[in-house]
Amino acid sequence: MVVFSINTKHHHRRAVWVGDDSVKVDHGKPAPYARKSRAEAKRVARVLERYCDFPVPVEPVLVFVGVTELKVVATQLDVRVYQERQVSALAPLSGVLTADQVEQVYSVARHRQAWAQA
Repeated sequence: MVVFSINTKHHHRRAVWVGDDSVKVDHGKPAPYARKSRAEAKRVARVLERYCDFPVPVEPVLVFVGVTELKVVATQLDVRVYQERQVSALAPLSGVLTADQVEQVYSVARHRQAWAQA
């Protein structure tokens, strides 16, 4: 099991270009979506690891909703990038957590107090 931190961006009927560390919507000003997604994944890992007694690998994911085109030209990007209809590609990915660890992560992730103090 792998934990994913999914960050969605809705850009209805827009074209999105993703480079190594920037995203442009309709050739506009670069947005720091990838950087923010990585930071969010680190926060998720910190919270989960604070309450679990083992390392929790968390991968950042950007999902673009309603876009007409998604062009990913990144070569060094460590954030997974999908359109909403491609999210199912995450399902077959496996990871390093045992079934008991998955249950513990699930329990912590649902606990509001864990996130309130993050």
